[in-house]
Amino acid sequence: MSTSQLAPRRVPGRPADPSVRRSGRKDSLLGAVFASVVTAVAVCGGDAVARVFPYGGRHRSVNDLGNQFVPFHAHLWDLLHGRAEGGLLFNWQSGYGTSFLPDLGTYLTSPFAVLVALFPREDIDLAVYVVTVLKTAAAAAAMAWLLRTQRRGPWWAAGLLGASYALCGWSVIEAAYNPMWLDGLVAFPLLCLTGEWALRGRRPVLGVLVVAVGWTANFYTAYMATLGAALVLVVRVVLTREGARERALVVGRAAVTTLLGIGLSAPVLVPLFLSTKQAYPGWSKEFGPVPWSDFFARLMPATYSFNSPAVFVGTGTLLLVAALPFHRALPVRTRCWWAGLVVAVALSLQWEPTHLLWHLFATPNGSAYRQTFVLAGIAVIAAWTGLAAGVPGPRALAAGGALLTAAALWAGGSALVTVWGYALFAGGLLLGIAAWRAMGRRRLRPAAAGLLAAVLVAQAAAATAYGHKGKLAGLDDYPSWGRAHTARARALAGAEGWPAYRTDAGRPALSGNDPLLLGGEGGAYYSSHTPDVFTRTMTALGAGSTSRGRSVQSLDNPVTDALFAVGARLKPDGSVARAEALPLVTVQPAEVPGAYGESPFANQELLLGAKVYEDPVAPGVCRAGTEAFLWAPEYNATARLAGGRPFKLNGNPPKNRAALQSLGLSRGPASKLVFDRPAPARWALSCLDGVRLGAAVAGLRAKAATGVRVTSSGLTATLPAGSTGTAVVSVPAIAGWSCDGRPGRSRLGLLAVPLDGRTTTVSCEFSPPGLPAGAAVAGVSVLALAGTALRRRRLRAGSGAAVH
Repeated sequence: MSTSQLAPRRVPGRPADPSVRRSGRKDSLLGAVFASVVTAVAVCGGDAVARVFPYGGRHRSVNDLGNQFVPFHAHLWDLLHGRAEGGLLFNWQSGYGTSFLPDLGTYLTSPFAVLVALFPREDIDLAVYVVTVLKTAAAAAAMAWLLRTQRRGPWWAAGLLGASYALCGWSVIEAAYNPMWLDGLVAFPLLCLTGEWALRGRRPVLGVLVVAVGWTANFYTAYMATLGAALVLVVRVVLTREGARERALVVGRAAVTTLLGIGLSAPVLVPLFLSTKQAYPGWSKEFGPVPWSDFFARLMPATYSFNSPAVFVGTGTLLLVAALPFHRALPVRTRCWWAGLVVAVALSLQWEPTHLLWHLFATPNGSAYRQTFVLAGIAVIAAWTGLAAGVPGPRALAAGGALLTAAALWAGGSALVTVWGYALFAGGLLLGIAAWRAMGRRRLRPAAAGLLAAVLVAQAAAATAYGHKGKLAGLDDYPSWGRAHTARARALAGAEGWPAYRTDAGRPALSGNDPLLLGGEGGAYYSSHTPDVFTRTMTALGAGSTSRGRSVQSLDNPVTDALFAVGARLKPDGSVARAEALPLVTVQPAEVPGAYGESPFANQELLLGAKVYEDPVAPGVCRAGTEAFLWAPEYNATARLAGGRPFKLNGNPPKNRAALQSLGLSRGPASKLVFDRPAPARWALSCLDGVRLGAAVAGLRAKAATGVRVTSSGLTATLPAGSTGTAVVSVPAIAGWSCDGRPGRSRLGLLAVPLDGRTTTVSCEFSPPGLPAGAAVAGVSVLALAGTALRRRRLRAGSGAAVH
C-alpha cells in the first residue's frame, strides 16, 4: 500500500493551507488521546486481572515503591498542605534532620507529583497509582504527537504506536513501581520533539523549557532519554539534510537547547549530584550481559525478570520493525539507517562500555537494563518511519514475521519463556500480519485497526499481570494505607511536642520511611541520599539497617532517645512511651575524650559523656533490675531472656544489619540469655542502669538550652549565661550547616558549635551544598534564553517590515 492510501500528501514547495494545518493538529490530538486511552485501559486492565491494589486485596507497593516512593509522596502532600516539619531545603522528620532538596529532585519534582495533593492523605497509595497511570498515558500521547510531527500518517496508527511505546515491558513491569522512572518515559519523545524543532529551526525557547522540565523531573532517566534523542536526531539529520554546514547548524541548535535546559535545572541538579557523593556508599557490582536467549525472550509479553531488558512493545509494532529492512517503499538508505540504529542500540545494552555510558558510568544496584525504554522508543520511531511510507507489502511482512519467529525459537533456550508468552506472541504475530494486510482494503481498515488495538491491550495487560506475579513472588511488599496506618498516625499526632521533643514512629516499621508516612520526627530514613555521616554515626550507636546501610532504622534505646531528644516513642502495641528527653541543643565539654569504636555501648556512653552500662554479673546474665541489651548485628533469628518473650534480630550481612535489641528487665540468674539458634560469632550483652542514665540526663539538662526555636531550615537556641565548651545540636553533621556565620562542625557525628563563655544564643541554618552554584548557572541560562527570545522577536519584526 502506498502512502497516499493512508494519509494526504502535500505538494512539495507549496505552503501548507491553514485548514490543512488545523486538520493536521486535530489528527495529532486525536492520535495522542487515542494512545493515552489505550494505554490507560491496558494498564488498569492488567492490574485488575492481577487483583492488585486498587482492584483487589494483593499489595501493589513492592520493594522501593512502598518503602520509599509512597512515603516521599506523603511528605510532599504534607508540604503542599502546610503540615510538614521542614521545607524544600531541609527535612526535620527523617533521620533526625536531613537535607531534602536532593530527595525532592530525585523523587518528587515531576510535574505529575503535585497531583497527590488532590487526594485525601489516607488515599496516598491511590494517589501514587493514579499518578503512575497518568504518566504512562502521557508518555503514549507524547510519542503519538512526536510521530505525527516527524512524518504525516494516520492518527490512529500513531496512537497505536504511541501506546505500544508506553506499554513496553520496561514500563509496565519495572517503571510501574519506580514511578519517577516514568518521567524518563515521558521525556524521551519530548526530547526527540525538541530535536525536530532544532531540525526545522523552530521553538528554541519552548525546547529549552521542555529539556529543563525533563531533567528536573528525573535527571537519571532524562540523561538516558537525552542520549537516545541525540541518536534519533543524528539519523534524522543524515537523512533529511545535506552538507556538513547545514547538519552542523542543526546539531548546534540542539546542543544549545539541551545545555540551556539542563542549566535551568541546575538549582536542583547540582545539589543532587553533590549529595550523591556525600551519601553512604551503596552496592556496586560488575556488569554481565544476559544470554541472547533471555534477551529475545523479553520480546514476548508474559515474561518476567528483574535483570534483563524488557523490550516487549507489542507484536504489531515489532512486526513493522522487523519488516522495515524489506520495505521497498522506503529508500535503501533510510532502511539501513533506522534498522541499523535499532540493532546498534540493542547491542549497546549488552556491551559493558556502552552499558556504563547509558548508566552514568556506574552499574545500577538492581535492574541493570534501565535504558530499555530508549530502545523501545527508537523501535517505535523506526516502525512509524516504515508505516508512514505505506503498509509493508506481503513479502516484507512475511520476512518480518520470519525474523520474529526465529527470535522466538532462539528464546526457547531461556528459562524466562512461558506457555502464555509463546501463545500471546504467536497469536499476536498472526493477527498482526492479517491486520496489516487488511489495511489494503478501505472497508476493512477500521476493523483491522480495532484488531491491532485489541491485541496490544491484551498483550500489555498480560505483561502487566504477569509482572505483578513475578514481583510479588520475589520482592518485599508493603501494605497500602489501612487501619494500622491510621491508628499509628493518630497516636503520633496525639503525642506530638516538636520542637520541645521529638516523636518517633518506632519499631517494627511499616516502611523504611515511617516518619514521612506516619508522622513524627524520628530516626528512620531510607533514600539514595542517606548521608554517610548519618549511617556511620547511627551504626556506631547500634542502629539496624537494610539496603546495605542506605535504609537506617529507628533505634529503640533509652540512651539514644535521650541524646536525640526523643520524648515520645510509638510502641508495637500502639501505645506511646514517654521519656524525659534532652532539648535539641545541649552543652558539653570542648574536648572529645575519644572516637567511636566497635562497641555500641561504649559509643553511646562516649556521646552521652557518662557511664551508664555495666557488664553482666555472669556470662549471659545481667544484674537484676537492669535492662539487658543484646548486640548481634549479623544474627538472623530470635533471642530472649529465659522466661521472657523472644525478639527477632534481622541480621543478614552485607545487606541487613540487626539493631541493638532490648530483651527487657533482668531478674538476675533466672534471666539468662538464650539464643534460639547457634550463637553468632560476634555478639555482646550489656546491662543499662536506669538510675545512672537518669542522673546523666539530669546533669546535661541543667546546662542545656533553655529554649529552642525551629524554622523550616534552621534553629536558634538560647543558652544559659556563661556557657562554655561545645553546643551540640542533635542533628547529623551533614554538609550544608552553618552556625553563627561559620561552617558547622562535627562532634562524634553531630552538629557542634564552639562556645566562648559569652555566647547566649546559637543560630544554625542549612543550605544544600551546590545550591548557590546551581542558581548561578540557572541565572546565566535565563539570560541566554531571554537573549534568544529577544533575537527571534527582532528577526520576526524585521521580516514583517520587509514584507510590508
